[in-house]
Amino acid sequence: MAAPLLTDKLQRPLRDLRISVTDRCNFRCVYCMPKEIFGRDFVFMPHDQLLTFEEITTLARIAMDHGVRKIRLTGGEPLLRRGIEDLIGMLAALRTPEGEPPDLAMTTNGSVLAQKAEALKAAGLDRVTVSLDSMDDAVFQAMNDVAYPVAKVLHAIDAAQSAGLGPVKVNMVVKRGLNDHSIVEMARHFRGTGFILRFIEYMDVGSSNGWEMGQVVPSTEVMARINAVFPVEPVEANYPGETAQRWRYVDGAGEIGAISSVTRAFCGGCTRARLSADGKLFTCLFATKGTDLRELLRGGATDDELANALAALWGARTDRYSELRSAKTPGMRKIEMSYIGG
Repeated sequence: MAAPLLTDKLQRPLRDLRISVTDRCNFRCVYCMPKEIFGRDFVFMPHDQLLTFEEITTLARIAMDHGVRKIRLTGGEPLLRRGIEDLIGMLAALRTPEGEPPDLAMTTNGSVLAQKAEALKAAGLDRVTVSLDSMDDAVFQAMNDVAYPVAKVLHAIDAAQSAGLGPVKVNMVVKRGLNDHSIVEMARHFRGTGFILRFIEYMDVGSSNGWEMGQVVPSTEVMARINAVFPVEPVEANYPGETAQRWRYVDGAGEIGAISSVTRAFCGGCTRARLSADGKLFTCLFATKGTDLRELLRGGATDDELANALAALWGARTDRYSELRSAKTPGMRKIEMSYIGG
């Protein structure tokens, strides 16, 4: 008999689990891990604090029993976790109560993707999303702050598509005055390629990126800029709670998306929980604290006890930060994106 599906206080089901497998990243993106904070002396988690692959798989299995259908691996940079292919294989072998495998995806900066794409696909990964914030090398290298070139990310995107990890999605975080002049250029490059480009409003995730509302380029402005050059029209969502508003080029040159978590909050349909690399469960991307499931796991908790903990956490959930965002919220000490995953 299938376990009961979980819903929170606002009747939102638990459908998506995002799992951070490491807090480490080899980029120092200015909107996520600015170098002045995450510098040479920054202390990352020791390996023994990270959830093991077996522990991650146990929690994912229990979550799938209670409604999770999509699992996304994040970081930090998930491909820096040694043996990540083994974890993918373990997760891909899981089944829902109806006997279906999870929809298994990954978000990556692409720096190791070209070398690993075929192995990731063979292990059971369905698709990847790759971050790329500009086609302008100087701008992109300034944003990743480690002088990583655009060409290598483009090579990784092609390698992922060739390996069958598609349709590959490409995420561009748009920050006014830094890379917003690249919007149309990005659209021009990816039109007609089969890749799905998505524009993400610069968000106040964490407390280290110096976020200000004036740096946000609203998705309506992004789409207006594109529409002026390449006419677009809206498309129906693929499923309830989808984060991106979908658009397509009128001339049939493909699909693009806009993620508007600042100016058009989608909290009402949010079905996502996030598991940190050290086993804390968060019920919102903008959370200030999580609940330690690693302690339960390593304390010998049974599957039923873990399931009850998950049910209690999700059942008490009322999060809707983006709908309540105000002048006071930038001062909140929120969990960093590099820790909780995107």
